[in-house]
Amino acid sequence: MTGTARVDTARLMELLSVCLGAYYGDFTVAAASESLTASQGKALTVLRRGPAAMRALAHTLTCDASNMTGIIDRLEKRDLVRREPSPSDRRIKNVVLTAEGERVADTIRAKMRTTQEGLDALSDHERESLHTLLERVFISQPAACAGGIG
Repeated sequence: MTGTARVDTARLMELLSVCLGAYYGDFTVAAASESLTASQGKALTVLRRGPAAMRALAHTLTCDASNMTGIIDRLEKRDLVRREPSPSDRRIKNVVLTAEGERVADTIRAKMRTTQEGLDALSDHERESLHTLLERVFISQPAACAGGIG
């Protein structure tokens, strides 16, 4: 046994809360610099991974489907996304990022200076360890929420 005390789950949860607050604050400011709400920015970030059905987007962003419709309507007016019929079920509309939407999503991430600087301060080994741990805790879990932003 080593001489270090085990950090309890409550302390880890509190630290995650502080980290996520800083991350979301950084993200919100970056999205606002592109004249987007945080929800609109999150939608672009999720769509950066690939097209998604409206219902799936609402689920991922944990918002009501009617709210998601409004978010997508506003993004569509700015030509950042477009709706297309699903190739597997033409009754379903997928939301697809346009080239301009990709550019804006990338710009938001690039403007997240606080987050970038914090991660850049880590060594290669620390970055790999952080990646492995975050993936194990939040991605590899069957019930994990994969709808994060950024």
